[in-house]
Amino acid sequence: MLKSTENTIGAWAFLIGVVLAVLIGLSTTLLPIPALTTYSKQIYASLVFLGIIVGFMNVTGRDSQTFLIAGAVLVIVSRFGMDSVSGSVIGIGLSDAVTSVFGALLVLFAPATIIVALKTVFSIARV
Repeated sequence: MLKSTENTIGAWAFLIGVVLAVLIGLSTTLLPIPALTTYSKQIYASLVFLGIIVGFMNVTGRDSQTFLIAGAVLVIVSRFGMDSVSGSVIGIGLSDAVTSVFGALLVLFAPATIIVALKTVFSIARV
């Protein structure tokens, strides 16, 4: 029963984090909301906290490799996408929004991927 509760909490943290990251990314550029600017540190800290929850609770031993590959790809693509998107979609005015969404996803997935990687290394090192 405990395992299913952990998976449920981790799954909800993952879903909420992705939705929040996309909403934060879009709302900071397309619909500037003053409260987002005022509380940006707390908002991004909540994304980091959700990423930590996802890393600890959502990924089990057998899913670690898949999550690490997907998480590493997402982190790398988000980071490089932030730079390359500004040049490729600048003509249609979406570069700031896409860059902001990538940044928010990076804030969510970097801690989750690091935690899962550390858990995997420690489980391999266990003799």
